[in-house]
Amino acid sequence: MAGTVGAARVLSQPCRPTTTRSLIGAMARTKISQAAGRPASFSSRLAVQHLTTVPSPRTTAAAVPTLRRQSRSIPPLPVSAMRTCAPYSTSAPSASNKFVYNVAASYIAKGRAYDPSTHVFQFNPYNRVQPPKAGRGKASRPESGQDAFFVSRLGAVPGEVALGVADGVGGWMDSGVDPADFSHAFCDYMAAAATAAAATTGGGTGMPLTARQLMQKGYEAVCHDRAIKAGGSTAIVGLLTAEGLLEVANLGDSGFILLRLNGVHACSEPQTHAFNTPYQLSVVPPSMLLRAAAFGGAQLMDQPRDAEVTRHRLRHGDVLVFASDGLWDNLFNQDVLRIVSQTMARAGGWASTERGVQVAPDLRPYTTLGETDTPASTHPTLQSMLATEIVSAAKAASLSRRLDGPFAKEVKKYYPHEVWHGGKEDDICTVVVLVSEEDAPAKAKL
Repeated sequence: MAGTVGAARVLSQPCRPTTTRSLIGAMARTKISQAAGRPASFSSRLAVQHLTTVPSPRTTAAAVPTLRRQSRSIPPLPVSAMRTCAPYSTSAPSASNKFVYNVAASYIAKGRAYDPSTHVFQFNPYNRVQPPKAGRGKASRPESGQDAFFVSRLGAVPGEVALGVADGVGGWMDSGVDPADFSHAFCDYMAAAATAAAATTGGGTGMPLTARQLMQKGYEAVCHDRAIKAGGSTAIVGLLTAEGLLEVANLGDSGFILLRLNGVHACSEPQTHAFNTPYQLSVVPPSMLLRAAAFGGAQLMDQPRDAEVTRHRLRHGDVLVFASDGLWDNLFNQDVLRIVSQTMARAGGWASTERGVQVAPDLRPYTTLGETDTPASTHPTLQSMLATEIVSAAKAASLSRRLDGPFAKEVKKYYPHEVWHGGKEDDICTVVVLVSEEDAPAKAKL
């Protein structure tokens, strides 16, 4: 569940980016609620604030400081070669090989018991993505609460994948809005747009579809969906190409991490306007905006163009973890690295040798799905084991009252006099990608 509500999108206006850069301190609602054995010192009541003071948990509502936001239009970035921080060994990409992305997801809603045998999804690139329909049934959603995710083919190019995680802003519940409606519809639309994308027509420019463009397509579709009256979410979107390139667009406090042979090689930084107030995409009814304006509020126009974009070159044996803040608020990057390293080592995917940590030359025995759509519970793959191990650890940490996680340390940083120990219970959603290079089939000679 994302934090404080703040971002606005007027229903009566077009959903394409505008030049408006004003800010809102209205509708500031925190997601921190009273739990057993801890004080509820963070208010959840609706209030409108001028953006002039540093937020305090002791106020009736969280005020957001005035911010000067520069344009986040990012020039084309070079493909980054990840740094090696230890004597790791991995093979360089080969032109004769093809990249294969083995994807699994795991999830659990806040307040629900986690079962790794049922709260898991394994991506089959041959499955068809159904277009979103009006009146989507909530019963068909995974038990991920206000978090949502998608994994789909990227256009018609074999082996290319699009994926993403959206974290619904829980503060909308105070206005009678189910935040899950926005986040799940958003992911449905992005999955459909990614599948339908032509190989060379991203945005009609003749260039490949970008992660930021895919986010924009999903957002525009949600804005024009009459079933979505209001709501908002953070978003992180990743595109994986046949050449072993990853492009990530991140808006808000969901995030990703790239692990390579016992090392953290890249990770995203959260985008926040203030403590517990992430960047977010929203649909806001005009009546709510008028009410905010009456109290001196203004609009905070977070858009897909504000997403931070990074690009990375992948290698055989890399592990990617995309997740909502339910993971990152409870586990540090090194915790995730330890879980992945142990799981990969137990399975034989990574192994310590005299030349350093090595990747198994062939990962197919660990990653291959059954011939049919076999449930992950009866045919676990290495990627599904990684996803469930990570979510199991995050769920346990969120319920802990002893071990301080990243969120607890952030509370102490911003509010030294507040008492917060242990984890932070929240929805948790994680998508894991295990990258492998396999021999490309030889072309037949004519």
